[in-house]
Amino acid sequence: MAKFAIHNMDLYYNTFHALKNINLELPEHEVSAFIGPSGCGKSTLLKSLNRMNDLVEGCKITGDIRLDGEDIYGDMDVNLLRKRVGMVFQKANPFPMSIYDNIAYGPRTHGIHSKAKLDEIVENSLRSAAIWDEVKDRLNKSALGMSGGQQQRLCIARALAVQPEVLLMDEPTSALDPISTSKVEDLVLSLKKDYTIIIVTHNMQQATRVSDRTAFFLLGEVVEYAETEQLFSKPQDQRTEDYISGRFG
Repeated sequence: MAKFAIHNMDLYYNTFHALKNINLELPEHEVSAFIGPSGCGKSTLLKSLNRMNDLVEGCKITGDIRLDGEDIYGDMDVNLLRKRVGMVFQKANPFPMSIYDNIAYGPRTHGIHSKAKLDEIVENSLRSAAIWDEVKDRLNKSALGMSGGQQQRLCIARALAVQPEVLLMDEPTSALDPISTSKVEDLVLSLKKDYTIIIVTHNMQQATRVSDRTAFFLLGEVVEYAETEQLFSKPQDQRTEDYISGRFG
């Protein structure tokens, strides 16, 4: 069953038509990748899935986006939506506080204050993000002292701490070195049994390594959406073929 179903969606920034007639079904417990050249709408769509675009002035959306069949732009509480749909950004953005407090921040805002419960959430989240062994002896140290790759896995752990159903990742490895990138990719593969993951990447090799399905965006439209292996080996649209073979983009 589709975790997210997007039907006839258009998005405008004032008069600019940024997304055009998007129709996508993103399956549960799979990794869906959005690829395409810069400025083609993939991050814009990603941010619409947890209503981050609500914060952009002049942004208007028509059509509908449903999470488990429920219209997220209907009367769904946006805070509840963002608890269910976590986000990891391109640049790691740890809070200027301890590693422990970074992870405990979300659960505390949702009313969890028991020390034992928070300890458990912090450990489980850091384990899920495959970083517990690296940081367990310095949980009270500032998160800003961690390496870039560790900070990004910390931000993934922070997103997992509120127990979301979906994880949105906006080019999560673009600022990382190859070793850290490979750790984050391994993490994505291990998390999909428990979460639905949607990742924007400009790295086509990354899409082939981690995703089950891939959508190719161009100029605000989804040109093609298929199982990743099929999209890269037998694209149905000449524009997809041109992009993945490096003729443009």
